[in-house]
Parts: sequence; C-alpha cells; structure tokens
Amino acid sequence: MPERWTPDSWRKKPVAQMPAYPDPAALAETEKQLATFPPLVFAGEARSLKKQLARVAAGDAFLLQGGDCAESFAEHGANNIRDFFRVLLQMAVVLTYAGSSPVVKVGRIAGQFAKPRSSPTEKRGTAELPSYRGDIVNGIDFTAEARTPDPRRQIEAYRQSAATLNLLRAFANGGYANLGSVHRWVLGSLKDSPQSRRYNELADRISDALAFMEACGLNLESHPELRTTEFYTSHEALLLGFEEAMTRVDSTSGDWYCTSGHMLWIGDRTRQIDHAHVEYCRGVKNPLGLKCGPSLAGDDLLRLIDILNPDNEPGRLTLICRMGVEKAGDSLPPLVRLVKREGRAVVWSCDPMHGNTVTSANGFKTRPFDRILQEVQTFFDVHAAEGTHGGGIHLEMTGQDVTECTGGARAITDADLNSRYHTFCDPRLNAAQSIDMAFLLAEYLKRERATRATPLAEAAGL
Repeated sequence: MPERWTPDSWRKKPVAQMPAYPDPAALAETEKQLATFPPLVFAGEARSLKKQLARVAAGDAFLLQGGDCAESFAEHGANNIRDFFRVLLQMAVVLTYAGSSPVVKVGRIAGQFAKPRSSPTEKRGTAELPSYRGDIVNGIDFTAEARTPDPRRQIEAYRQSAATLNLLRAFANGGYANLGSVHRWVLGSLKDSPQSRRYNELADRISDALAFMEACGLNLESHPELRTTEFYTSHEALLLGFEEAMTRVDSTSGDWYCTSGHMLWIGDRTRQIDHAHVEYCRGVKNPLGLKCGPSLAGDDLLRLIDILNPDNEPGRLTLICRMGVEKAGDSLPPLVRLVKREGRAVVWSCDPMHGNTVTSANGFKTRPFDRILQEVQTFFDVHAAEGTHGGGIHLEMTGQDVTECTGGARAITDADLNSRYHTFCDPRLNAAQSIDMAFLLAEYLKRERATRATPLAEAAGL
C-alpha cells in the first residue's frame, strides 16, 4: 500500500531541479502568504478538462497544448496574451474544420514561469553563477544579484498569472472567440503569407456554413458553443513549495486539487519514481501530464502510470513524448505497444520541440522546423501502425513574429535568427510556423479518421 499522501508529503522525498534559496525563513513566509491567496483555477474546471481529455483518450478529440517556453515578467502584457490566444484559436479552427475533430485547447500559460536546467550553474569566461531557472526563481541577467533565488518572485508570478487568467476568460467567453470572427483572428505578421491565404480560404468556408445555417432559420446567437470556447491552462509542476501553497480541498468532493493551473505535468528530469515531484502529483486530482523521453524504460513507465493513475481513469494522464527525431522511431513503438497491451487509459501527445534543439552556426539555440515535422510524422506513423490514437501535440510557440526556429514556409535561416530572437530560454515556433503545423496535423487527423471509418463501413456492408 502506498504511504498516506498529504500536500507536504513530497518534502520527505529526494527532490531534483529545485533552487537553493539562501534565506529559508523568507521562503517559508512567502509560501505561507501564498497559501492565503485565492485559487487561480477551480476544481470544477479541472474536472471539466479531465472529461474532455477522456474523449481524447477514446480517440474522439484532439489535444492542442502550446505556449511559451517560460513566461517572463517583462513580456507580460495584454497584446502578447491576445496574440497567443488568437494563434491558438486559428490552430484549433484549422484542426476542427479541416481535421474534422473536436479540439481541447490547453495553454502553457498563466503559470509556466519555472524551467528545469541541465546544469545548476552557468559559466561565462571565468565567472560561474547559478543557472537561470525562470522568472519565478531568479533573473536572467548574468549577475550575482539577479541569479540569487528570491522567493518573493513567487508573489509576482501569482499576480501575473491571475491577471493573465482574467484576460483569457474574457477572451474565451466575452465574444472574442465567436466563430463569426474567424476572419478577424489573422495577425498582422501573417498577412500576404501562404498561411494567411490558406487560412482565409478555410475561414470563407466556415462563414458560408454559418450563413447557410442562419438562412435555414437557425439562431446562431442561441448556441453558446459558437460564441464562446473552453480554454484551460497548464504548466510544469516544478516549484513544489509554490504548488503546495496553492493546493486546496474541493468543498464539493473533499478531494485535493492544485489551483495554480488546470493541468500539471512532470518533466523528463523530475519523473523519478521515488522522488518528490511524482509524490506530489499523485495526490492531486487535476489532469496530469508526464514527459516521456528516450531514456524512459517500459517497466518504469508502467509503474509511473500506476502511481499517477491507479484507477486507470481516462483523461487523468497524458503521456507527452519528447524523443527527438533520431530516437522517436526506435523508442516510441515499444512504449505504445506496452501501454496498449496492458490496457492503460492514457492520452498520447507529441512534444516535437525538446528533443530537436541544436546550436546554429552563429551560436543561437534553435530548432529546425523540418526536424520538428519529422518527429510529428513519426509519432502519427507509429500510432497508425499500432492501432492507437495519436491524440495531441505539445508545442512551445508564441503569437509574436519571432525568428527562433529555422525553416517553415518563410524559410527562416541561421542568418535570420539574430533579427527577432526574443526567447528567454528555448526557441519557439512563431505564428506562421504554428499555422503551418496546424494544417499538417489536420491532414494526419483526416487520415486517421478515414482509417478508423473504413472497418466500420466494411462491417456494415457498405
């Protein structure tokens, strides 16, 4: 039998990727203050997301999860939030209409402030300082003062998350997400691009369909599903003291929920079975994600699934595969085969970003778009071969017109990276590359739907 879980039982376990705060008393005081703050999200919203993810697990919907590598305090603003939301809406419309699939929309936003690092320190010349771990922990400037972990940053992260959620809820429910506005969602950076023309052709078809329904007497204003959208937030549950402070008992069910975001995920560097991050996440009832890298053994994956989803509840656990294009073809099939054989109910999602980071000739960390696409193709090919549902995509992306990932329809080169390279951590897809990705994914979804429909038609004698 597992040990009794409490919101702080993780503190008895080994822990990785947590900053060393020089003032434990200040940290404890900050966490105590956070524990008095209102929840950022609510248990009922997390349950609603879990139900939608259960549809994804059953093969009846698709998970679109994306957003910043790491949110920054300096870039927090209404325009950036709006532009990200707009691109995600465009992608969802492409997937829903062209791919004929309902889309569950989850942002890496309103809480994605912490980052794991491959090394605890960073060297520049002869100087060595703590690594930048995201704005919730320390600053990006390479100075001793900026790089010293400061617990008060968690208060600012909470406040910015609350403001972001407030605006996102207004966009999702206040008319901005009205499907009749499908033409107005195009960003200025996409105008006169191949993506814009292709998207506008699709938007024309949607507008014609809406006009036809109105002509038939259907009052579109009486259908909230056409005027609003459901949008959820997610982040990596890395800073466990912050997550513990935001863990509350749901008054309707008596269950514990983490109220810092609707969905939490465990990173590839913190998925040790007997460590603190797995211990914390097993006890909250939110939907969970688990990053699965090429070093994850099948037996360990099954143990993690059983710890995190002991009741085999559909929608509870999403396996986010981040193999890298060179390893995906060998590493992914045995895991998919094993999970299918053992009857575990999971959502399979593809993170084609984190395993495909390279350094350009001029020293920039980048991700070639063709490598990203190749891993996505491998992911869907594997699931087609195994008879399982490739149910989601997990992207680092932005609504800004950045030049951080090479390639795409506009063929960003190494020489272009310097012009608009704005990320604080990892390179992100820009708006144009994100729309490119959506059309590609739509083709895979159409192909999968046709494959699933064929045996049914044959069985019916059609």
